[in-house]
Amino acid sequence: MTDFKPKETLTEQVAQHLEMQIVTGQLHSGERILESQMAKKLNVSHGSVREALLLLEKRYLVRSVARKGTFVTELDATFVRGLYETLWLILSHTSRKLVANWTDEDMARMEGLYDQMRDCQQRNDLVSFLNLGVEYTQASLAYADNPFLVTLIQDLWPSARRCSFLALRQGNDIIEDNLRYMRDSLDAIRAHDEARLLEILERYAHQQCEQVLACIEQDARRGSSSS
Repeated sequence: MTDFKPKETLTEQVAQHLEMQIVTGQLHSGERILESQMAKKLNVSHGSVREALLLLEKRYLVRSVARKGTFVTELDATFVRGLYETLWLILSHTSRKLVANWTDEDMARMEGLYDQMRDCQQRNDLVSFLNLGVEYTQASLAYADNPFLVTLIQDLWPSARRCSFLALRQGNDIIEDNLRYMRDSLDAIRAHDEARLLEILERYAHQQCEQVLACIEQDARRGSSSS
């Protein structure tokens, strides 16, 4: 049984718990989430689960179907390509401002995150590696100066984490690729090289998008062969 602590609202705690289960694949693509079962499992009220699912729907992790229930959002080519296209559009905008205006404090923070991710790789701590990667990517948002963009991308992060986790689970080669992209991007930021940074980000977004799609296709083949 899971015990929730009053650091945040109960609804947010339940939402974060369910979000992590979806991100890490414990709740599967297309799986129905039964409010009554989940409330009993987590020892919370139906209302807390219902409100948490509304938050997750806003974050694109679940979808509500009239008279049928709530389901984990299915990852398909349209969803994944749309997600990475949107992330690229937003981050290319904010990264231009970062590369022009970064401070020594920004660089120290990002270099520190890179070192922590290296450590997570050595410890094989994939969840922490993923969370630090998202924190690194969020660094450019400090320069967004646009509350609409910030709200949009905060709602997209859970799906981005879900897709990244799917790709990173494929092995150490993928993790090494992520670290190489991060190292290259840090060097471009330090050099105030906007063109190079944008090229690195676009290549990274395209590569990870294709990795995620390959994972989805592989899972689909496994499912059809076992049925």
